[in-house]
Amino acid sequence: MSDLETEFEGGACVKPCADGADYAIDDERLAAMAKALGHPVRLRILRLLAERRACVTGDLVAELPLAQSTVSEHLRILRDAGLIQGEIEGPRTSYCLNVAGLAAFKAAAGSL
Repeated sequence: MSDLETEFEGGACVKPCADGADYAIDDERLAAMAKALGHPVRLRILRLLAERRACVTGDLVAELPLAQSTVSEHLRILRDAGLIQGEIEGPRTSYCLNVAGLAAFKAAAGSL
């Protein structure tokens, strides 16, 4: 099992892909994922989520020199691209990596 396929423990996101989506990557989806990764703040968010396994939005805002609304927009773009997933916990949303989406991106990009 690769590092990307390892399930997370001790966080809200413990499944490789909680949304049940099919992560076969076509060129359009690969391009959307690559575009989402084309911003340094989004890469930083992915690194933070990888280090912490899961984060609520407020934790990410505390780590980044950006307004909460800007961080939320970056999270939305990463989520829409299938690179992260969020789980609502009361008034907060806990985010984690979507390991299935990242593994599919890695495989598709590696086939170029």
